[in-house]
Amino acid sequence: MIEKHILIDDIDPLLLYGVNNANMQVLKALYPKLRIVGRGNVLHVMGDELELCAFEENVQKLQKHILKYNSLTEEELLNITRGEHPERAGVEGAIVYSVTGRPICARTANQQALVKAYHENDLLFAVGPAGSGKTYTSIALAVRALKNKEIRRIVLSRPAVEAGEKLGFLPGDMKEKIDPYLQPLYDALEDMIPTQKLREMMEQNIIQIAPLAFMRGRTLSDAVVILDEAQNTTSAQLKMFLTRMGMNTKMIVTGDTTQIDLPHSVRSGLVEAIQILRHVKGIGFVELTKKDIVRHKLVTRIVEAYETQQNIQHKEDESTDKN
Repeated sequence: MIEKHILIDDIDPLLLYGVNNANMQVLKALYPKLRIVGRGNVLHVMGDELELCAFEENVQKLQKHILKYNSLTEEELLNITRGEHPERAGVEGAIVYSVTGRPICARTANQQALVKAYHENDLLFAVGPAGSGKTYTSIALAVRALKNKEIRRIVLSRPAVEAGEKLGFLPGDMKEKIDPYLQPLYDALEDMIPTQKLREMMEQNIIQIAPLAFMRGRTLSDAVVILDEAQNTTSAQLKMFLTRMGMNTKMIVTGDTTQIDLPHSVRSGLVEAIQILRHVKGIGFVELTKKDIVRHKLVTRIVEAYETQQNIQHKEDESTDKN
């Protein structure tokens, strides 16, 4: 009789244990010669050596399944332990699976172009209106790279530029002041990584979320680095960010050039970078449109209404200038 401690390190152990430890009860029934106790992210197993080896091998298979699909049903557990290695009736083009097991895919032609450009380039600019999926798709690509151990960390950043409010007037310390600006990034991550596992990854700096100002002086290697809302960067800020790239790193810069919150006298670093870097080898550019908006149908109508008003205002300004 031997004893072994099996570490559950790549997944949230609760997904392996099941609701009310239902999966653990199945495992105990399948391995009656073993005494199995799950505590946190460690399985304490004692019993017959051959059965324990078989059990450990199957736990590794179950972890791989959970890592990919973010869920484990009793049927899947039984099939995997029987050696049938089931593959779900997969959705073609799924990037990752959400915490509910829903496949996250590139849903439009331009989103698919974004995925393709990510694989072909180390630096990618994805520009489009709100709701077109540029940030969400980018984060899904980063999460997949982390799950596949292609990189060691994900770094997500945003410029802390006020859209009508001032940081200094917000309550709390610096983190509490900045967190509201980073919330869209948290939302996307929480949809793809179980809460407890996400918290651990952030505590271990495997996933880092920080305002753009915190990037200065760093070299970012073995990572996927995403800069969101880049239309609100200055030329100097964006140049600083782009030169943080280290070895085995991919960078994705996203933004919406119709939602610039900078002072009128300051030119957007994103607009300038697109012009300067357009023909540089190894840099990809994807432009998403209102046709790529996958939020509520009203979002598309809102974008169209604002575009119409902007065109009218532009014509009125031109007419005034001529007069």
